[in-house]
Order: sequence, then C-alpha cells, then structure tokens
Amino acid sequence: MHIQEEYSERHVLSLMVTNEAGILARIAGLFTARGYNIDSLTVADITADHAMSRITIVTNGPPKVIDQIIAQLDRLVPVHKVTDLTENGPFVERELALVKVAGTGEDRIEALRLADVFRAKVVDTTIESFIFEITGTTEKIDNFVGLMRQIGLVEVGRTGVVGLVRGKEPN
Repeated sequence: MHIQEEYSERHVLSLMVTNEAGILARIAGLFTARGYNIDSLTVADITADHAMSRITIVTNGPPKVIDQIIAQLDRLVPVHKVTDLTENGPFVERELALVKVAGTGEDRIEALRLADVFRAKVVDTTIESFIFEITGTTEKIDNFVGLMRQIGLVEVGRTGVVGLVRGKEPN
C-alpha cells in the first residue's frame, strides 16, 4: 500500500479584525499550536477611527490544514472576515524591502545597474555603500537580494507581504 504524502502549498490570508490588544498573539497561537510557520506577517490599521486592522499572513501547508486554520481564525471573536487570497481568484501582492549593499569600483557600478533592472530606488548612499528600496513580489525581492549577495550585501529589512483581491469588491 502506497501512502501519498500531503503536499504543502503557499497561501496568502487576509484577516479583517477589531483593533484590540492581544489579537495578534491569539492568531499566531493558532499557527503555533498546529506546528505551522508564518512565513510573513503584516498588520496595519485601516480605518479612520482606528477600530479595524488588516492582518496579512503568508503560510505554507497542506490544503486540509489551511482550511482548518481558516475555519478556526473565522471563529475568533475579534476576527470579522478571513479571505484566502490564494483561493479567492486574482489578487495583487507586494512587499517592500530595504537592501544595504557595500562595494566600490566595479561592484558599485554593477549594484546600480542591477538596481535599475529591478526598478529599485537608491534611498541612501555613502562613498562605500547604498541602501536600495525595492517593491514587488516576494520572488522579485528574493532574486534581487540573491544577486546583491554576490556583490556585497550587508543587510536586508523586509515589510512582509500585503495583498488585495482584484476588482471593485472589498476583500
């Protein structure tokens, strides 16, 4: 008898929550209790009265586990809505990164050339280093960081993924 391994897929989850203390810990606890990692997590206040926040979580897991996590998130009192952007049709996702690269001479020229190709913007410069700002998909940022590693990567700061469903309807 052949046992089929459950495959893991990447999912981007968008949660609309009441902006209250402790909600993030409760949500993270659901993942921890099941032994699943949160690959990316962003939280931002989204209403003028500061009553609601959007939490965007990127995780990986078998479809059955993702469904269970969504169902359990949906049952938390301060959670108003959970949307699996990955399953909900076309969506736009972006991440921002600041990438510090040190180098002189040809390395400096190559860093600027690559930044131009990736549409990264120089936001700080010294004689020996640059800080680039880059936005795009996680894959685009991973590729940019990988290339900068070969030139003189010093440090990276990333915001995490944010995403919205395409079209006129809200998430």
